[in-house]
Amino acid sequence: MPVARAPGYYVRQRLLQNRPAMLGLGFIVLCVLVALAGYWVLPDNSPDANNGLVQLQKEPPGFRATVLRLPLPDSARTAADNPLRTWQQGRAPQFRDVPIGGYRIIGDSVRIEPYQNHSALAERPKTYALADVAGRTGPTAELRRVVEQERIIKRTYWLGTDKAGRDELSRLLLGTRISLGIGLVAVLISLALGMLVGALAGYLGGWVDSLLLGLMTVVWSIPGIMLVIAISLALDSKGVWTSFVAVGLTMWVDVARVVRGQMLGLREKTFVEAGRVLGLPQSRLIIRHLLPNMTGPLIVIATSNFAAAILLEAGLSFLGLGVQPPAPSWGLMVNEGFQLLGTRAGLWLTLLPGLAISLLVLSFNLLGNGLRDAYDPKTPIGG
Repeated sequence: MPVARAPGYYVRQRLLQNRPAMLGLGFIVLCVLVALAGYWVLPDNSPDANNGLVQLQKEPPGFRATVLRLPLPDSARTAADNPLRTWQQGRAPQFRDVPIGGYRIIGDSVRIEPYQNHSALAERPKTYALADVAGRTGPTAELRRVVEQERIIKRTYWLGTDKAGRDELSRLLLGTRISLGIGLVAVLISLALGMLVGALAGYLGGWVDSLLLGLMTVVWSIPGIMLVIAISLALDSKGVWTSFVAVGLTMWVDVARVVRGQMLGLREKTFVEAGRVLGLPQSRLIIRHLLPNMTGPLIVIATSNFAAAILLEAGLSFLGLGVQPPAPSWGLMVNEGFQLLGTRAGLWLTLLPGLAISLLVLSFNLLGNGLRDAYDPKTPIGG
């Protein structure tokens, strides 16, 4: 005799057997972990990964440089590390980094050969006292050890540097926080507003349905990017949170139309009639009994809206209307690379953030397709 199982069991089995959906889910989980780790895992954990070295601008992936770390004055350094603050905002630089071409220690001084790149002007060598570089006083042998082991380091830029000499890998990883954050906020706003409007229109019907359906049609006819621009102008602000809200307010119509259609089909069901006979309030019928029956379609449309929100934010940032510099938005990074197309650095500075956007959007679309099939009872398990 077959064992009776809950419908959720079969949904999970269909989803787990869908390899493209699971690959998409795996990449999304990886991006979420990177976004949650934030500054803790970045090679450059300065605020907005914005610690640029002009001498190292537009270097290719895999580039290595020797960097001299000069201590900043005590007034410019943080008194103590705060892990939570570092995770949220980054860590203020503790040193002034200076790329060098070589060095030689002579007595109690260190002679620095300036770094020369493809665009730098010739500079003369500079001499620093060992105590100034080490940031402390003491025997010459100890100061020399500190300088050689702690103040002169080798740094690898695995994905190269941008036009400001910033680490491209750090900015690319930090950009996942903005993209996923905008997608999450946009989905939450669209679900809350769309479920409210769609549930009222579908359940109440009559003139309320006609009025709300007309509102949905009007909003539907306006291009999303134009609506975001209008909302940004109305709020008289451009920035991360403005982009979050503006993108979310443009995506509720999809949710509302789905909820309205589902509500029209469910409101005549027997269990709804039984609830009315028992005198249950309409709000309880909608929230406790009707909306839970739409979980599958809402999850599918949420993944689709997530991908659309990431693309919309990237387009706005590319146009300069979304996240503002120096925040590392992927769309803004594509714009910076696009301005350098035709140069040696333009290709990878455009390709890397563009590839990140494409992979994340593709992952959400694959997951959405997998969820759609998983919630379809006609999809065979193991087929």
